[in-house]
Amino acid sequence: MAGTVKTLLKSVRQYKKPSLITPIFMLLEAFCECLIPFFMAKLIKAIDVTGIGAGEAMNAILKYGAVLIALAAVSLTSGVLAGKFASTASCGFAKNLRHDLFYKVQKFSFANVDKFSSSSLVTRLTTDVTNVQQAYQMCLRIVIRVPLQFIFAIIMSFVVNPKLAWIFLAIVPLLACILILIMRFVMPFFRRIFKKYDALNNSVQENVGGIRVVKSFVREDHETKKFQKAAEEVRNDFTRAEKVLALNTPIMTFFINFASILISAFAAYAIIDNTYWAAFEGFGKGELSALIAYGIQMLSCLMMFSMVFVMITMSLESARRIGEVLNQESDLVSPENGVTEVKDGSVVFKNVSFKYSEKANKYALSDIDLDIRSGETVGILGGTGSSKTTLIQLIPRLYDTTEGEVLVGGVNVKDYDLDALRKEVAVVLQKNVLFSGTIKENLRWGDENATDEELERVCKLAQADDFIRTFPDGYDTYIEQGGTNVSGGQKQRLCIARALLRKPKVLILDDSTSAVDTKTDALIRKAFAEEIPDTTKIIIAQRVSSVEHADKIIVLDGGKVIACGKHGELIKSSPIYREIYEAQTKGNAAKETVQGGEA
Repeated sequence: MAGTVKTLLKSVRQYKKPSLITPIFMLLEAFCECLIPFFMAKLIKAIDVTGIGAGEAMNAILKYGAVLIALAAVSLTSGVLAGKFASTASCGFAKNLRHDLFYKVQKFSFANVDKFSSSSLVTRLTTDVTNVQQAYQMCLRIVIRVPLQFIFAIIMSFVVNPKLAWIFLAIVPLLACILILIMRFVMPFFRRIFKKYDALNNSVQENVGGIRVVKSFVREDHETKKFQKAAEEVRNDFTRAEKVLALNTPIMTFFINFASILISAFAAYAIIDNTYWAAFEGFGKGELSALIAYGIQMLSCLMMFSMVFVMITMSLESARRIGEVLNQESDLVSPENGVTEVKDGSVVFKNVSFKYSEKANKYALSDIDLDIRSGETVGILGGTGSSKTTLIQLIPRLYDTTEGEVLVGGVNVKDYDLDALRKEVAVVLQKNVLFSGTIKENLRWGDENATDEELERVCKLAQADDFIRTFPDGYDTYIEQGGTNVSGGQKQRLCIARALLRKPKVLILDDSTSAVDTKTDALIRKAFAEEIPDTTKIIIAQRVSSVEHADKIIVLDGGKVIACGKHGELIKSSPIYREIYEAQTKGNAAKETVQGGEA
């Protein structure tokens, strides 16, 4: 745990000064508050000895009253300043912690993200950071103040009467043991709670993301029950943990009150009869009030500590979860002095095999040998689960090969600087993502310095210019979150245009024209052939018509290349390719026949 705390404290950075100043003011506040009962006892004793009307008593009231007012003023000022600096430090710490977490996640490989899951990462960036922030503020204020004030109270009680002060001191180890036992008991509950928080957030994320599917299938009741079950599991574990933690306050109150009763009993006898015990010689109402005040201070300290104890117990698990992310190293890192220039768009697979996990029994890709020349158009066909997407993800090094090597521009992808490689290898996914903002802002993800003319050029290549101009605001049309105000085909074309704006040497289309009609698909391919002939184009498709004019067609099945060649060659040599082609052409012929009959 010490290593985790050390990792988290690196995020304090520019807020070290307020973090260090806060304990100083807390120390001053605690010291003043512990002196107040001592001087109050002096005042009571002076009045008790001289009488209320005596001039000496009035002098004592003025003297000790001034001291008490000064101590109270210093204590108040110190508390206010401590609160101000603690808030600044804790909020700044949380800000830095969220920044560091988000920055770390941005550097993660797909494998790292798969390990944590997106819902868990969201929980760690929100709930866990909030827990740690609150705990940090409490540590700066209460955790610093409580032990100091407790120690001062015990010291001052020994100053007032050493014999009776041992009653307070004797209960401290007992209370410490009880707190440790409670902490050891509740920690497993909090570990389970945060895992269930992840499941709860995952339920919400799935429901909100797939709300259209939920409503289409009228599954609102099912999703509500699923959420209620996850929420109920969180509630049950929290209730069990809180039941145990609730024992803190009554236990502490009992022991401190019991100690106060013992002191009051002995002191009462001493005040009535000073011969009762030699240790009480000179003991009076002032000393008794001081001891009771110090007892109340100790009780107050322990009560505050119990509150902090609950918060810190929760935050320890949050801190561990945050530390897991911050200490996680990305599976994919740029090598020192990595190659920063991709010479051309050639892609070579040399005896490549890949599996997503070292523990996996089966390879997703096996014995892949491919040679794609720069500027070629290559089609990839295969059934669902044939690892087409997995294959192309190795080219921009989204995953690393398990065996063999992938070369781009004649250089192993592992030798490239990651940013340099990915700027030259653009991937357009089937499940495209547009961000909230204007069309121009979305397109400029490809090149933030692109001119309006360049935007129009790539949109014409992607067959997006025509539909963009039908919008009232044209290229300034606002895209809603997730691109919900444009169709699937329009979204795909915008994403293709965004990728083209990077002027990549390798352009990968992962079934990214599946939502456009065959005519538009043909126009996009024609534009590619005429306008970007030097760019290597790798097209994953379900339709044979999308790749039949490619320079090379690769057929995948079960993670292996079972055929490779031109369309005409594969019709003769590959039964699987021929079966796909005939199934699709017969389907098209049947459609034409039906349409002719209807006419």
